[in-house]
Amino acid sequence: MKGGRQWIMITVLALAGFFNAVAAAAQEPYVSADFWSAYKARFLDENGRIIDNANGNISHSEGQGYGLLLAFIAGNPADFEQIWSFTRTELLIRDDDLAAWKWDPAATPHVTDSNNATDGDILIAYALALAGSSWHRLDYVEAAAKIANSLLANTIVEVGGRTILLPAVDGFGAGEREDAPVVNPSYWIFEALPVMALLAPSDKWTKLSQDGLALLQMLQFGPRKLPAEWVSLARQPRPAAGFEREFGYNAIRIPLYLVRAGLNDRNLLIRLSQGMTHGRDVMSTIDLETGRPKEPLSDPGYQIINHVIGCVLDGTKLPDTAQQFEPTLYYPSTLQLLALAFVRERHPECL
Repeated sequence: MKGGRQWIMITVLALAGFFNAVAAAAQEPYVSADFWSAYKARFLDENGRIIDNANGNISHSEGQGYGLLLAFIAGNPADFEQIWSFTRTELLIRDDDLAAWKWDPAATPHVTDSNNATDGDILIAYALALAGSSWHRLDYVEAAAKIANSLLANTIVEVGGRTILLPAVDGFGAGEREDAPVVNPSYWIFEALPVMALLAPSDKWTKLSQDGLALLQMLQFGPRKLPAEWVSLARQPRPAAGFEREFGYNAIRIPLYLVRAGLNDRNLLIRLSQGMTHGRDVMSTIDLETGRPKEPLSDPGYQIINHVIGCVLDGTKLPDTAQQFEPTLYYPSTLQLLALAFVRERHPECL
């Protein structure tokens, strides 16, 4: 990418209507300094890696992407650079500008699976684009554009009239499984797709967003009418072979991704909320065949997703417990900060 074109990219990103909120975020952090300090004290080590403390203390591209996004929302360029430094040197070791997904501190070499995870790559590129356009960092935008172009070339495919997102470059596409292609609906980070289209111009990004939403509206498995974590699209959509037939931990974030992108389909959000909730408002992973709850999800970082749905659809205020932040495990703590940042920016009336 030539220098002149790079500056044009910066201008496009900075001036595009989508980035109006970015300018505001750069001025007013929507993750408070106290909450960000608590998060990084628990999950960010001195080398810049985000630690998944519920998964053997490994790091992965998803966590690095979330860390970058939260550091940006918190308005902390120094922490952002620290996380990016680890991501760039330890995970961006492939020859296609995508990140190896798994880094294990107990293994030698530390990268134990060099396949990518597409949602992690989207998060990394998205955070880099936001930070680069807001903080006038040309190198961030350039890195984001490389990732976005590689995602476009390697993970977005058209199958049966749908534009879909492969979960990784290897292992899920045609010829690699009998039930291919296989997708994970929670990998559609809808808010990031318009940014990807600015970084790697193509109408496929819009089609990907439209078809991803249509797919979620279609996926209604079992008595609770929920999407499966892993879905085969070989013929009619069905839970993919070799995976638990469940609405699992990954799928919990689908409603959050929808509302953060402004995709407030009432019927879809209510179906997801009711489907993953049982008893006295207890969320859980769900066995799709029986509709029975599997693992309860009592952490405030999970519970806040239903509160955010209530806020968006009906203006219901978040309870005080949802607005307090005491980090526990990496994943729910991350979801809670993303949810709180969204409500503070877009729906302060719910606080």
